[in-house]
Amino acid sequence: MPEQIDIPASFAGGADVTGKRVVITGAGRGLGRLLAHAFSAGGAPVALVARTEKDLKAVADELPGPALVLSGDVTHEDFNETVADAAVAEWGGLDGWICNAGISPVVAGPRATDASVWRKVLDVNLTGAFLGARAAARVMPEGGRLIFTGSVLGERPRAGLSAYSASKAGLVGMAKALALDLAPAGITVNVVAPGWFDSPLAEAWKRSPELGASVLDHTAQRRWGAATDLAGAYQFLASDASAFVTGTVLTVDGGYLLV
Repeated sequence: MPEQIDIPASFAGGADVTGKRVVITGAGRGLGRLLAHAFSAGGAPVALVARTEKDLKAVADELPGPALVLSGDVTHEDFNETVADAAVAEWGGLDGWICNAGISPVVAGPRATDASVWRKVLDVNLTGAFLGARAAARVMPEGGRLIFTGSVLGERPRAGLSAYSASKAGLVGMAKALALDLAPAGITVNVVAPGWFDSPLAEAWKRSPELGASVLDHTAQRRWGAATDLAGAYQFLASDASAFVTGTVLTVDGGYLLV
């Protein structure tokens, strides 16, 4: 008979983020605002990061728990370092950093896409995430959590989203490399890849019967994702329950990539 596994006296909650000090970029609206609410309701102090201070203050006023408001550009190296230092100064440390800021303009084909648009998308979505991860790694202790917001479009692109798809595919490669780099420091690095959610970013597709049908026809559950379907993935990866999970992509897409 094989030796039995020792059963611990207690288990970490699957999504317990109580007291986890977390930075959330792109927190002024959309998914970032959703995550701010989810983590704050779960007992986590949150640092809200985005370009527009007015939006961040509005979100902070909605939250049940403590929040820092830090407005600036995630593509600027010094700003990311300032965010890390501000979190440590306010809370004495930092447990998680969610690199969620991103843009997703629909562009023409390669012959008509201006190079400046391509560079902007990669600068925000990919370089901004790297700079945030680097700033976080400088101040996070063992047990720190880095989480990137990816997308199913990084694996299954659509016409008009070449720059966005490239940036999200790049995030996966970067996360895996950083997971190797930071494993000796006890910091995990993972990606959440959302599918198609009922959100402002999907409005153009939802308004078009043809585009909407093309999304649902590729979604095994035949529905748009709801806000309540997504936050738990981030909370799990930020919690103690995910201590042995690193360099992975947690896809939350209702089976979009299966069909």
